Amino acid sequence: MARSGFITDRWKVIDDPPIPRVLLASTATLSPWSVLASEASSSTMLDLTGHWAGFAALAVFFVAYGLVIAEETLHLRKSKPVMVAAGIIWVLVAVVYAQHGDTHTAEIAVRHNLLEFAELFLFLLAAMTYINAMDERGVFDLLRVKLVTQGYSLRTIFWITGALAFVISPVADNLTTALLLATVVIAVGGQNRKFVGVACINIVIAANAGGAFSPFGDITTLMVWQKGLVQFGQFFQLFLPAVVNWMVPAFIMSLAVGKESPDPVHEQAVLHHGGGVIVCLFLFTIVMAVCAHNFLHLPPVMGMMTGLGLLKFYGYYLKRRDHFFPAPPEQNLGDTALALEGESSKQKARDGASQYNIFKSLERAEWDTLMFFYGVILCVGGLGTMGYLAMGSELMYGQLGPTTANILIGFLSAVVDNIPVMFAVLAMRPDMDVGQWLLVTLTAGVGGSLLSVGSAAGVAVMGQARGVYTFFSHLKWSWAILLGYAASVWTHFLINASSFS
Repeated sequence: MARSGFITDRWKVIDDPPIPRVLLASTATLSPWSVLASEASSSTMLDLTGHWAGFAALAVFFVAYGLVIAEETLHLRKSKPVMVAAGIIWVLVAVVYAQHGDTHTAEIAVRHNLLEFAELFLFLLAAMTYINAMDERGVFDLLRVKLVTQGYSLRTIFWITGALAFVISPVADNLTTALLLATVVIAVGGQNRKFVGVACINIVIAANAGGAFSPFGDITTLMVWQKGLVQFGQFFQLFLPAVVNWMVPAFIMSLAVGKESPDPVHEQAVLHHGGGVIVCLFLFTIVMAVCAHNFLHLPPVMGMMTGLGLLKFYGYYLKRRDHFFPAPPEQNLGDTALALEGESSKQKARDGASQYNIFKSLERAEWDTLMFFYGVILCVGGLGTMGYLAMGSELMYGQLGPTTANILIGFLSAVVDNIPVMFAVLAMRPDMDVGQWLLVTLTAGVGGSLLSVGSAAGVAVMGQARGVYTFFSHLKWSWAILLGYAASVWTHFLINASSFS
């Protein structure tokens, strides 16, 4: 990226282009924000990569991410350090710009990043609420009990849970899928720590690989799709590379799993009324999100939030259905909406099930993960405003070339987490063809499997199987995962050669 301008007291003014694309990429076509974008374009963006504020911002970000990586040891929620870091970074941005008489650019930039987060937040909130509603209705309990009580060997369950993770994650996202199936292998494995550890690694790899070929499977693919860089149908070109990425390490790890049967489990699962309908509503909601984006050119979040509204209506029906939940004898018309739909957990249905409450499903969303995304997006956005993304784009995509850079993105995502890495790439917005955008989508998604801290799925499962699935137990198999990573990249170049210009 060529730069021109003048230098004053260690300050560089970038006037080619006058404003990075990270600031205008999605605001140019949104009328409420177009005025802000035009105002920003009339001001100059300061390059703070060599200024003390820039160095301080980098230090804050790296310290925060060090705390995220050490979450397992410190038992400190990963959202806390990045949220604080985001606030500090933007204070530095605002102070420096204010010192140069510019009180508008920082505000415009942070509003853009908040808009990015808002779309992602609402999309994930709707998806998580649906998953929690299905869990509350017993959909996943039924699946777990069916697997445990069918008499399969441990090796067969290893393959079944891996296959389910690969198939479910394109729809339910890799984080939720990994958590649910980790519960299954923990229940099956019991005291067999070796099986639980290897099976959890397999689930994380399969969930990340399955999420790589679907716009709904991972946060990274969702962000690429929302940007319009890859169309909905084009993601499925990554199906075979994703299969290879999972199958290679899975085959190697399966040799370490015995063929003995798991301990018997005597348990019954009940699919409560409405479970099947909620599954169908979830699928319909996904269809609405796809149609909103492809045909109406609206953000996919519009379809997801509309579907969430339908779920809330159906939740009201479940609550008022006399056969399932009798209506309370008294109703205070002055209660709030939350009180009207939320009842005491002590009230029981005639069949013994606790009362359905849509707000409980909302409460059970992964709020730590959602707030983590807030911190990451704001941190990366702040560093981008300081000029670090432009510098990184010039270094990686200008000097190394897109192919080498996109392959290295996978290794970087294993250390830093694929979400901020992909957000940084999207903020850089390098000029690449569809084949290269698919490549970076693949590598950012599956590269996170190289280490347990490289993906949200891995971090979540470490908490689920604490002390059994750990950073070092995962590291033991990183060589096999690396073989799958290399094989998947080669497969993408082989079968999707026509996507490269």
